Amino acid sequence: MENESFPTERHKCDLRALHGSSRNLEPHVHPGRPSAPEALQTPETALISLSFGGAIGLMFLMLGCALPIYNKYWPLFVLFFYVLSPIPYCIARRLVDDTDAMSNACKELAIFLTTGIVVSAFGLPIVFARAHLIEWGACALVLTGNTVIFATILGFFLVFGSNDDFSWQQW
Repeated sequence: MENESFPTERHKCDLRALHGSSRNLEPHVHPGRPSAPEALQTPETALISLSFGGAIGLMFLMLGCALPIYNKYWPLFVLFFYVLSPIPYCIARRLVDDTDAMSNACKELAIFLTTGIVVSAFGLPIVFARAHLIEWGACALVLTGNTVIFATILGFFLVFGSNDDFSWQQW
């Protein structure tokens, strides 16, 4: 028996008959309004998405600390790494010119320092779990939060890091 909930060719023909023509039945785009992909690329939408990602990452971190079966707050030390991770790259972008020959070395040093900070943020909960300061489940929640937070920080620099009219430098 044919399922009537799915549109068939007969339904499409009925829709064309309703409209009185065989024109394209695609949704109408209003002039002056951005289409859906263009509307998703606005700075406001990016900022809202990044703040949502940060909130989700912090939620995982707090769950790793505050759930009654874990109830230890040692993993909150990774908050220092969240604050420290963008600092070397921000300093490097302020100090060097893009035309300077030393800019590559300075930016590479900043990326190296940032990588060290990020690896430390992932290593600290593992060290805490191996030392039996926290449970392995809390470690997994903190590592999940780290992944989300650092992806959010990377997304922030990818979206707002260019030198255009809407960049992080004006904040």
